[in-house]
Amino acid sequence: MTPPVRVLVVDDDALVRAGLTMMLDGAPGIAVVGEAADGDEAPAATDAHGPDVVLMDLRMPRVDGITATRRLRARPRPPEVIVLTTFDTDENILHALRAGASGFLLKDTPPPRIAEAIRQVAAGEPILSPRITRRLMDRVAVQAGSYARARATLAALSPREHDVVVAIAQGRNNNETAKALNMTLATVKTHVSHILTKLDLDNRTQIALLAHDAGLA
Repeated sequence: MTPPVRVLVVDDDALVRAGLTMMLDGAPGIAVVGEAADGDEAPAATDAHGPDVVLMDLRMPRVDGITATRRLRARPRPPEVIVLTTFDTDENILHALRAGASGFLLKDTPPPRIAEAIRQVAAGEPILSPRITRRLMDRVAVQAGSYARARATLAALSPREHDVVVAIAQGRNNNETAKALNMTLATVKTHVSHILTKLDLDNRTQIALLAHDAGLA
C-alpha cells in the first residue's frame, strides 16, 4: 500500500491545530505526524517528524509563515509547504510563492479540498487554481529590468524545456503538457526537474512567475 502523506501543522492557535489534526487524521491517505506553535519551531518539528507537507499559518508572533517557509525550503530535501491563512491579499500570496510555498489556501476552505490539496502537492502539483494564478500575475508590477533578467535566465533552457515553461505558464498540468507537446508523461516530468535545477527554482508556480516576467504568459 502507498504510505500516507505525512503532514506537519504549524499555527499559533491551539484550537486551529487541534481542528486541522482531527479533520486530516480522518482523511484517506493522510497522517498528521506533528504540530508546531510558531514558525521558529518549524525546523525542529520537521527534523523530528519528517513531514512530506507542512500546513503553514501566515501570521505568528515570533517567526511569520513567509520566513519559516523560506527557511524550510532552503534545507536539503525540504517538505512541500501550503500556506493556510485568513489573509488572501495578493502581496501575501506573492510573498508565499516567492518563498517556495507550493500553494495558498484560506482557512475557510472546505476540509475535503484541504485534504485534496495536500495529496496534490505531495504528488508534485501546485494547488493554486488558474483563476488565482492569473489574478496574481495580472497584479504583479514588472519592475525595471525584470523582463530582460527573466529572458536571460530562460536562455539557459533547451527549446523543449522552453516549450514546457510556456505550458506551465498557461496553467497546464503534467498530463496536459504531455498531450499538448506530444511527449510522454515521464519526459515532461524529466524536463520539469531539469528546469527547476537549471533555474534554481523550487516549484512549478515559480516557473510560471518567471515566464510571466519574461512576457510568455
